[in-house]
Amino acid sequence: MRLIDGYVMRVVAASILLVLLVVQALDFVFAYIAELEDTTNDYQAWEAFLFMLYTLPRRIYEFLPLAAFMGALVGLGQLANNSELVVVRAAGVSLGRIAWSAMKPALVVVLVSLVIGDFVAPPAEQAAQSNKAVARHGGQAAATHGFWHREDDVFMHFNTVLPNGELHGVSLFRFGEGEWLEEALYAERGEYQGDYWQLHDVSHSRIREQSVSTEKQETFRWENGLSPDVLSVLTVRPDRLAISGLYTYATYMESQGLNASDYWLAFWKKTLQPLGTAAMVLLAISFVFGPLRSVTMGFRIFCGLLAGLGFKYTQDLLGPMSLVYGFSPALATIVPIAIAGTIGVVLLRRAG
Repeated sequence: MRLIDGYVMRVVAASILLVLLVVQALDFVFAYIAELEDTTNDYQAWEAFLFMLYTLPRRIYEFLPLAAFMGALVGLGQLANNSELVVVRAAGVSLGRIAWSAMKPALVVVLVSLVIGDFVAPPAEQAAQSNKAVARHGGQAAATHGFWHREDDVFMHFNTVLPNGELHGVSLFRFGEGEWLEEALYAERGEYQGDYWQLHDVSHSRIREQSVSTEKQETFRWENGLSPDVLSVLTVRPDRLAISGLYTYATYMESQGLNASDYWLAFWKKTLQPLGTAAMVLLAISFVFGPLRSVTMGFRIFCGLLAGLGFKYTQDLLGPMSLVYGFSPALATIVPIAIAGTIGVVLLRRAG
């Protein structure tokens, strides 16, 4: 029995790896071509290639659930087409044991995705976006690039937030009563000093009803509750952050009276992704033993793509709906997972 378990695991694992390599190679080529359209200033072809390498962990993380689903479908489908599953069942191996053997490589994928998604991809993504911003824009004043943030009555803009906590192109705007702009400050760069920010090459303007006074300062002490860990969240999209970073920043935004729905949605998506991957693999296994048992490999892959796209689009639809209509992002994330898992269990019971 161990030989049969090991054989099924090897076939499914090889199929998952093959699907991941093919999809990742195609994505890398097309994404690099698209990235070349952003070349400007010091950001040229070589810098774009380095950007692609830095973002590779994030791209692998994004495609791991698809690879696990399609790999299980293709691997078990190959065994079914060669009548090997029939022989295995005739040898007395239960359907549940075969399903568990096929599920084990998917569980490895889940563990790998947790490590990549929480420890490898976020810092690499932050470094990629920061280096790209520096190469493309440098220390220019606030414009159409960079990152905005608000704390109390101060609006702030940062051209670049580097992984080591250094800021480039810092713009601060403080509003008083009646939402009148009272102060505007621009600094070329800033460094975190433990409990405050040291800004350098500062232009500080104070705005009154009849006059505006501006002074230049080499340094300026900016006391603020933002730490580099919290501030670095601004450099990447919510769905590309670590789970811990999403939770930290979402709770920080709520403490400031800001809407953190986007970050809570991304938090629940990443937290429940392992469960979603397992549900989709279970669905793939049920397809092979159920309605797609005797069809061709091409048709099986086509049906698998339809199921995978249906799962993804359902999550993509329910997520924004939760932000618009105000229901729980956790509910929006878990409903497609529950549907996929339920269909998989029902089909396997019927096949057994």
